[in-house]
Amino acid sequence: MRKREKKPLPLFENVAIIDTSAEGKSVGKVDDFVLFVANAVPGDIVDIQTTFKKKNYAEGRAVVFHKKSELRTETKCEHFGVCGGCKWQHMSYAAQLNFKHKQVTDCMQRLAKIENVEIATVKGSTEQYYYRNKLEFTFSNKRWLTSEDMPLADSGQLQMNALGFHIPQKFDKILDVENCYLQASPSNDIRNFIKEYALKNKLTFFDIKNQNGFLRNLIIRTSNKGEVMVIVSFYERLENEMHALLSELKNKFSQITSLLFVVNGKKNDTISDLKIENFFGKNYIEESMEGLTFRVSPISFYQTNSAQAYELYKVTRDFANLTGNELVYDLYTGTGTIANFVAKKAKKVIGIEYIPQAIEDAKVNSTINNIDNTDFYAGDMKDVLNNEFIAKHGKPDVIITDPPRAGMHEDVVKKIIEVAPQKIVYVSCNPATQARDLVLLKEFYDVVKIQPVDMFPQTHHIENVVLLQLK
Repeated sequence: MRKREKKPLPLFENVAIIDTSAEGKSVGKVDDFVLFVANAVPGDIVDIQTTFKKKNYAEGRAVVFHKKSELRTETKCEHFGVCGGCKWQHMSYAAQLNFKHKQVTDCMQRLAKIENVEIATVKGSTEQYYYRNKLEFTFSNKRWLTSEDMPLADSGQLQMNALGFHIPQKFDKILDVENCYLQASPSNDIRNFIKEYALKNKLTFFDIKNQNGFLRNLIIRTSNKGEVMVIVSFYERLENEMHALLSELKNKFSQITSLLFVVNGKKNDTISDLKIENFFGKNYIEESMEGLTFRVSPISFYQTNSAQAYELYKVTRDFANLTGNELVYDLYTGTGTIANFVAKKAKKVIGIEYIPQAIEDAKVNSTINNIDNTDFYAGDMKDVLNNEFIAKHGKPDVIITDPPRAGMHEDVVKKIIEVAPQKIVYVSCNPATQARDLVLLKEFYDVVKIQPVDMFPQTHHIENVVLLQLK
């Protein structure tokens, strides 16, 4: 039986790009049909070749530019458009902040139905490049081929090993990265040195489909105190090869203060459940903030933009407006950064976090800063925050909550409403799920202030802080 041929996807001509979407793509419309475009900027007029089509919308790429937007800017990175890390690098930073403000406004007004509260101007990041303190890279023996790579690959002139980032929606393809503008020196030099050393010494790169190879992942963390942590993840334990690579790395880069490794033979890349071994230096690096020191261990969560984390925490502290007499609960406390940051203004702060290792770090961070009015507890938030816990530790006057992107579990929101603190300061990295939670909270609380903070320049992501006051 003859196979039915697929209908070619349509080309839309002379489409005006009018907006951005929450996923970072730009938006055009033809009548009521919506087009999501990866490489366009609002203000462009383009022809769009669709790559995916449904009844009411399609996704595609701009293939012809009839007019280029005034919001466009020159991109720095040679990998832009292939690497999915900096989707808005082709848009001026002022425009990025405007669209991020619009994203927060849409979520607050359209989803949460909060229409009578002014949303403050986004606090922009002083640094728009080299602002991240942590990057994760992946080794692969099947690099992603760009259009320039393909002729070389076909002729056998291109080596196929890569060390870089996952291509969006391609779990088994890695873009080989030469230079990344997200993390300051010596990040690029360390990554490129390891790749060159591996190629020279014929070390095998990981094959995710066949689950074999030697080199698997690389994590580089830097701190605002000038410290550098490198974690090399190996798929198999080959003592001689591991020792030789790590020794070369230690000798080459005097900036490295913490050189660690892990052997991960699992099906996934996570290392939080594995033994992380010390090859050289300390088991941690340290960040400083307003006279406080925060110890960051290999699997600790710490806000990836150190300078903007300080701005975010100042907003959080200002919104809480503590007098020194309050009992504060810090939910999803992580390594206790917010808890320790506000502790000197509170009577007591109690932090709760799912990951036990993070709680140990939070306790250490209190100790090294001589903070004695904090307590930290590990466990699933919806299980820990119960009547017995509150009866034992006291009813909070203020709750600060900084949940993951998924927002708070409905049971946690209901428990907060039941506990009825005078104030809630809700910090979110996802205004959409924050808005969902606010729908439940605003029946009992007035939304008083809203302040977006940009932690991730060149991307569509935005943090948002909301102050709620008990009615």
